[in-house]
Amino acid sequence: MKETTLLHMLLVTLACLSAIYTSNAEDPYRFYTWEVTYGKISPLGVSQQGILINGKFPGPTIDCVTNDNIIVNVINKLDEPFLITWNGIKQRKTSWQDGVLGTNCPIPPNTNWTYKFQTKDQIGSYFYFPSTKMHRASGGFGGFNVAHRSVIAVPYPIPAEEYTVLVGDWFNAGHKALAKTLDYGKSLPLPDGLLINGLSRNKAVFSGQKGKTYKLRVSNVGIATSINFRIQGHKMVLVEVEGAHTLQEVYESIDIHPGQSLALLVTLRNAVRDYYIVASTRFTKPFLTTTAILRYAGSSTPPQGALPIGPTYHIHWSMKQARTIRLNLTANAARPNPQGSFHYGTIKVARTIVLGNSEAKIGGKLRYAVNRVSYVDPGTPLKLADWYNIPGVFSLNSIKDKPTPGPASLGTSVIGTTLHDFVEIVFQNNESKVQTWHLDGTSFYVVAYGPRQWEPKMRRRYNLVDGISRHTVSVYPNCWTVIYVSLDNKGMWNLRSALWERRYLGQQLYVRVWNDERSLFTENDVPANAIKCGKAKNHH
Repeated sequence: MKETTLLHMLLVTLACLSAIYTSNAEDPYRFYTWEVTYGKISPLGVSQQGILINGKFPGPTIDCVTNDNIIVNVINKLDEPFLITWNGIKQRKTSWQDGVLGTNCPIPPNTNWTYKFQTKDQIGSYFYFPSTKMHRASGGFGGFNVAHRSVIAVPYPIPAEEYTVLVGDWFNAGHKALAKTLDYGKSLPLPDGLLINGLSRNKAVFSGQKGKTYKLRVSNVGIATSINFRIQGHKMVLVEVEGAHTLQEVYESIDIHPGQSLALLVTLRNAVRDYYIVASTRFTKPFLTTTAILRYAGSSTPPQGALPIGPTYHIHWSMKQARTIRLNLTANAARPNPQGSFHYGTIKVARTIVLGNSEAKIGGKLRYAVNRVSYVDPGTPLKLADWYNIPGVFSLNSIKDKPTPGPASLGTSVIGTTLHDFVEIVFQNNESKVQTWHLDGTSFYVVAYGPRQWEPKMRRRYNLVDGISRHTVSVYPNCWTVIYVSLDNKGMWNLRSALWERRYLGQQLYVRVWNDERSLFTENDVPANAIKCGKAKNHH
């Protein structure tokens, strides 16, 4: 009997090991070699030096599937150190691959570095871009789409085709000129225009057949302005936001703030001809507008009539619409279990952090701060300093949990948290401009938007059931936004303004998610190919 039991246990163990091996074997590898160079581009008719990937502007789109292993060899042919970050890819256990200066030494000119990460348990619409200096203002960005596995159902009919739509503001001045303006302590002017997939008015064309439905994966890749997106004569069904399936609300137009991504279904029901796809800026003066073309198969008729009208200032309109973007509780995402099976509203909050953004003058120059600290990147990445216990790079809790009165100062802000903490973060915006915040390494639940000053009594207004899960959220002028976040991914994670002037001049910080156990179950070791710089240069 004992022999039978032992044999049974052995067979079960072998089956489990086989399943694990098979599971890993089923996760394919996708290899990319990207040469990053300068090249002449003129998206708004003005010749300028752009940043190209394999000669392309925008860069190539990554199309992959949940759990794919992504290997990207980046060859830096620029004259400055360079990094790419993967906006919204969670980097489970691999903050080493996040591609920001808090986790990575930049790739020196005329050298290469290979990113290795997995789209672990993710689906959705994302994009990548350069995180160093002001490089992204000259290009180097592209789409990053994660499709569901074939065994996982999606809560809508499979569309006839998908299109990646990268919308963003654009400056005719190059990244070096823009950085120089900011280094002098001056703010950037209004962008010179808007682009759709790197193209100016009416040059981007998206084709389809009458009667069929298409999915548009739309991202705001701009650095300065929120945009409103709409299609002449067509309604749009929102189905996904940054990896979360949404309630399928119908929109005539939708706001997309810098750094945000979403997926829309559009059914071609109208007469066979061309129609305008419109993007226009929000909350700017003057307003900028650009167009692309939706072309029905067989069309020989150009777009007709006026452009569909979109909102301009209308801040309350935007906040009201943001509240309509909610989680589809019965749909699944990357896994077969429903999105609503994680009851975030029932989890006890371990800590409340209130972050107040502000404009400041430090040393007579323009800076931006969070809780009175204007972030400065140290010469050694925070993650390497943490791993090798290198002193003098950063100190934990170098930023207060709540805004306090007084002048701002330069510093390296790191909030220390414990792995699996469940945290409430309040973004308090006392300025007159819309803010947009992004958190690397995880998604969070947006539980409330509100006017004026946040107070604890506002919690009774929270959406504790179907708040949308996403990685980038807007905060309206003289208003607040609250998120709940489960810090279940060990690492050093950038919490930043998605408005690149503000991020460049200090409106960012890092969240250290930590426990004392060094284990491959919670975090991968430092990669063998990690670039070492600063005080970490001689560590192995």
